[in-house]
Amino acid sequence: MAGEISFFELGVEDPTKARTFYGGLFGWTFEDVPGGTGFAVTTPTVPGGVHGADAEAVPYVFFKVDDLASALERIVELGGTVEGPDAEAEDSVTRFGRFRFCRDDQGSPFGIHEPPGL
Repeated sequence: MAGEISFFELGVEDPTKARTFYGGLFGWTFEDVPGGTGFAVTTPTVPGGVHGADAEAVPYVFFKVDDLASALERIVELGGTVEGPDAEAEDSVTRFGRFRFCRDDQGSPFGIHEPPGL
């Protein structure tokens, strides 16, 4: 169903320090991401990720969509913005699906995610 929280992403300066902090706080487990500088996060409910060198260092919530292209068009129609190009490597798309960082019509950050196989 579209609109459900699909995953979260924590932007941090140092992903290894974040792994120690959040793992110690919540008991989350972390797994290296192939070719990346962060980690996939396993929680009891919603999966997540941690990436480093984030200038804004903010958490992002990603909402599931059935069709990424249509959702991107609708975001712009409603006055929001889509940030950055869709530059995921094919192996990442196969494993994680496609996602984009966006901002709503008031500038608040969020993401949309089309899981693999849709």
